[in-house]
Amino acid sequence: MPEVKFSDWGLIDYQLAWDQQEVLFKSVVDLKFAQRELDPSMRETLPNNLIFCQHPHVFTLGKSGNKSNLLLDDDGLTNAAASFYPINRGGDITYHGPGQLVAYPIFDLEQFFTDIHKYLRFLEDAIITTLAEYGIVGGRYEGYTGVWLEADKKSARKICAMGVRCSRWVTMHGLALNVNTDLSYFKNIIPCGIDDKAVTSMEKELGYAVDFNEVSQKLKANIAQQFGFYYSPA
Repeated sequence: MPEVKFSDWGLIDYQLAWDQQEVLFKSVVDLKFAQRELDPSMRETLPNNLIFCQHPHVFTLGKSGNKSNLLLDDDGLTNAAASFYPINRGGDITYHGPGQLVAYPIFDLEQFFTDIHKYLRFLEDAIITTLAEYGIVGGRYEGYTGVWLEADKKSARKICAMGVRCSRWVTMHGLALNVNTDLSYFKNIIPCGIDDKAVTSMEKELGYAVDFNEVSQKLKANIAQQFGFYYSPA
């Protein structure tokens, strides 16, 4: 059973979190590269990390995204007290902010399975299971990553966005679950490039603010159960 170190970075600046992710990611990739010629029995087990955090208001644009999906100019970003970053994950544009649970798995998928699509589906399943514990029925919207509510109806709305990077089967970036998120910020973008679907949160669906720490603990447990790993002491 793989081992994963869990860290909660709290509310952290996006650039700082990105830089710290890159350090962890690079250390795993470099070690994997250095060990490639060794007999498998001689290789050091690579570390896996799962990071939870929140960010101050920020918009991020994935490699396949279009900046025209950001509806604010520089002055608009300043007025919204928000930052903007083009980044090296997949996907289009999304928003991060307080009240949103962001998870960054830095996993060596060779310890689990070498299938990036399965990896994304497993993350989605962990979110769907977590939502179900609150009576919220999550599902998938065909052709898109992430978790949706009533995806097969005109009332379809997205509750969790996902975008990942993978190199040598090592992952980074991850998912963003809207818990008690200020949804008004999504009006400043065309979320994930989809202009005809709404965005929602657990708070909006339930009609009350959810215990953020409780959601974090449930998601942490559900990710571990879905992937079949155990957490090492922090």
